Amino acid sequence: MALDDSQDIELQEDAYALDEDLHRQVLWAVEAGDHQGLEALFEPLHPADIADLLEQMSHNERDVLLQFWPEAVDGEVLSELEEALREDVISLLPAGSLAEAVRDLDSDDVVDLLEDLEDSDQQEAILEALDDADRAAVEDALAYPEDSAGRLMQREVFRAPDFWTVGEAIDYMRAPSTELPEQFYHVILVDPRMRPIANVTLGKLLGSPRTTKLADISEELFKPIPASQPESEVAYAFNQYHLISTPVVDEEGRLVGVITIDDAMAVLDEEAEEDILRLAGVGESSMSARILETTRQRFPWLFVNLVTAILASLVISQFEETIAQFVALAVLMPIVASMGGNAGTQSLTVAVRAIATKDLTGSNLMRVVLREGGVGLINGIIFAVVMGLVGFFWFNSVMLGGVIAVAMVINLVIAGLAGILIPVALDKLDIDPALASGAFVTTVTDVVGFFAFLGLAAAVLL
Repeated sequence: MALDDSQDIELQEDAYALDEDLHRQVLWAVEAGDHQGLEALFEPLHPADIADLLEQMSHNERDVLLQFWPEAVDGEVLSELEEALREDVISLLPAGSLAEAVRDLDSDDVVDLLEDLEDSDQQEAILEALDDADRAAVEDALAYPEDSAGRLMQREVFRAPDFWTVGEAIDYMRAPSTELPEQFYHVILVDPRMRPIANVTLGKLLGSPRTTKLADISEELFKPIPASQPESEVAYAFNQYHLISTPVVDEEGRLVGVITIDDAMAVLDEEAEEDILRLAGVGESSMSARILETTRQRFPWLFVNLVTAILASLVISQFEETIAQFVALAVLMPIVASMGGNAGTQSLTVAVRAIATKDLTGSNLMRVVLREGGVGLINGIIFAVVMGLVGFFWFNSVMLGGVIAVAMVINLVIAGLAGILIPVALDKLDIDPALASGAFVTTVTDVVGFFAFLGLAAAVLL
């Protein structure tokens, strides 16, 4: 192992030990009633690190900490917390501390907090903490459909008329009366009807002579986004066109907000995480979720798997006499089903992600289907030879080896095709492929695997 690698491992282990030590130190400070000690522990921490610390605590530990020192949580910490934990933390905060926490947040972060809360009293408490202008902006955003660009955008925007010069824009930004967004990357140029027509990067603005017209240094790529557009499509546009920020427009094309890259990438991350969790049938699971909540999320898909297992067992029951005469079939048939299930899962995972990233479309569907079918055929032939030899040498039967070989080819081809076609079909029916494909693909590979193997055995060996 290289020296640098060993140093990296030591640093990771030290960081892990530091997290555990910090957890203990915080609890000791609370128990000792040491406000200054707690402030010293939290002061150097990033809001994301404080959120991680709260997520690692039990409910009772968080309750004791926040009752003793609610200053541990500000608006940025709330934004970093897992959705499943936010409601719990907000319920533990005194009204004054909650108001202080949300007051300095951007409108999009406040909207994000509100839409994850089920308790209407908590939602109202957050809205009451805002001043009139911020509350109106947040309520306008909440009027847009859930998971839309209107919910994702922030209302704080710096815009300028398209006829302004660089000098005029800089002077306006420096004026004491101008309230600039806390974080922005572009000056958005608008026409007299408040319709965005171009973006000017801050780098171009600061690097150009004062007499230069803003329109002359605008970016070539300009893609305003409708407020009603789904946030998954917004994230795709950011990733596809390498956007940093982009304006959001209403039905009349007027500027209503802006979406920045950090929010778009958060959506991409959430989409990928949801796909992974749903493929495993665990829903929106969280390490901080409680036992009954986790059980409720996992039970439906375990029940679906039970139904599919019963269906596969019904297929097996049709060949009881064949299995009774050739006990070797009971030994070998799980291999066929297992190989088909694994092959189907491989194709399914590729298909679900390709659908999410729009890489799998109607124009290339047939090519992808033929590719997956071809992969299944080649792998099937290779493993057919392997299992044919295993069947022959293990049970001293050429016919048995031939049966399992043919069944292996059939099931791996069907698995590859099912792994692509089932998620595509579900997507066409507006059903989340990541949520439902796994159960259907498993059913197909189990039923086809058992039926092909046992059916061939019944036809050839009896």
